[in-house]
Amino acid sequence: LYTVKIPQAMKTVKRIATCMLLACFLVMTVVSAVSCGRSKIPVATNFSRSVPDIYPDYTGVTVPANIAPLRFMLRHTGRYDAAVAAFYCRALSNRPLMVEEADGDGRFLFDEEDWHTMLAPLRGKRLEVVLFTRKHDVWTRHRAFTVDVAREDIDSCLVYRLLPPGYELWSEMGIYQRRLTDFRESAIARNTLTDHNCMNCHSFCMQSPDTMMLHMRAAHGGTYIRRNGTIERVDGHLSDKIPQMVYPSWHPSGRFIAFSTNDTHQRFHMRSKNRIEVFDRSSSVFVYDVDHHRPLQSPLTSDSLCFATFPTFSPDGRTLYFCAARRVEHLPADYRQVRYSLCSISFDAQSGTFGQQVDTLYSTYSTRMDGVPQGRSVSFPRVSPDGRHLVFTLSRYGNFSIWHADADLYLLRLSDGSISPLRAANSANVESYHSWSHNSRWLAFSSRRDDGLHTRPYFTYIDASGRCRKAFMLPQADPAFYDAFTLSYNIPELVRRPVSAVPQDFADAARQVP
Repeated sequence: LYTVKIPQAMKTVKRIATCMLLACFLVMTVVSAVSCGRSKIPVATNFSRSVPDIYPDYTGVTVPANIAPLRFMLRHTGRYDAAVAAFYCRALSNRPLMVEEADGDGRFLFDEEDWHTMLAPLRGKRLEVVLFTRKHDVWTRHRAFTVDVAREDIDSCLVYRLLPPGYELWSEMGIYQRRLTDFRESAIARNTLTDHNCMNCHSFCMQSPDTMMLHMRAAHGGTYIRRNGTIERVDGHLSDKIPQMVYPSWHPSGRFIAFSTNDTHQRFHMRSKNRIEVFDRSSSVFVYDVDHHRPLQSPLTSDSLCFATFPTFSPDGRTLYFCAARRVEHLPADYRQVRYSLCSISFDAQSGTFGQQVDTLYSTYSTRMDGVPQGRSVSFPRVSPDGRHLVFTLSRYGNFSIWHADADLYLLRLSDGSISPLRAANSANVESYHSWSHNSRWLAFSSRRDDGLHTRPYFTYIDASGRCRKAFMLPQADPAFYDAFTLSYNIPELVRRPVSAVPQDFADAARQVP
């Protein structure tokens, strides 16, 4: 008996000891690999209770472990002769995992390899970042700020349109993708190859880069659908009742795309924060059968007495959500009277038919909704892939909240119908278009909080209960990038992998049109 069990016990002890040694080795490897080559922690004689003003603001944010380095800079560089940043993780070691010295312009340009080496073992843990600044040969240690590392990664790419912020000038624009693990950007489509036409409303099926679509307007106009490596053009004018295809949402099967058709007009303000007004004189919602090239309609989503727009499918494909408003006759005079409610209707993919009733999830005419402003207008509903939450934009009126300074993000819990603002993500300026990651933990959205003019891409972490964390801006190779960049990021869409299509693919598809 003992001759059998004692050797087995010794083997178990040896295995445990080996695992412990390997764990210690890995921790020390992270510490030594990241912190030993660049800078040393200064000896501070002064201590400050404040954190220096840094840009972008990454203090107190939650980030994915696979995000590109959060490079930042000191806003008031002239106050300091030098600066050093030290990253600690108390759960692993009291030694710094990374020490970086700022360059002459006060920028912390963390190395990509060092950054990912540091973050890889830190999922679910908290980093403390301590800044040291030197003035007249005296070092000051500032109060630490934290960066939480989420357990879940974010999708590897963000796809967006780049265009001037005013929307009335678009001689050059394109659809671009940015790898979120590093700083590489590439073009998917560029209108310089298609006679400078308008490109918009790119959309993906279940965050898949292989199934997508986009619209082209004016020259080579139509809807371009890419599936199985081929691009098909669909004439946007399907019938007299469907003169154009706007605001898409893929059915999870990839067979259907929900669209609205909108008679859209613009007006411009000279003395309002809402610089541009976009309104519809008519609109309706329909579903396009990609396989059989036919539109599917319901009288409940194409009522001439209502405006219907912004359709979006649930992840199981059984429900179509959309925004609906009572028709207003005197436009543009009464554009502030147009307010949209959040509605839904069932959809049967097998038969291609709609349900017989429309349900209202948020009514702009409701007299009581705890914690939610009354009489507001809904736009851009998007359902999380796990089917638990729906995020939408709420503003005072209208449907084009991209230019409404009061627009904020709200979350609807589909299990009980409760609605709450995403306070940690919202700001005093516009929050509008948004998209989910495939694991339902990350939300990308556009915001004008930075300067009130340009939309920038932001990300927020949303846990399983629907609580969100402080949002952070898309990191750039140079933290001063946004100060000089004059284009807006429009329709930020998360996708799982890079899109393999290149601009010439869409240009070739456009040139094939007679």
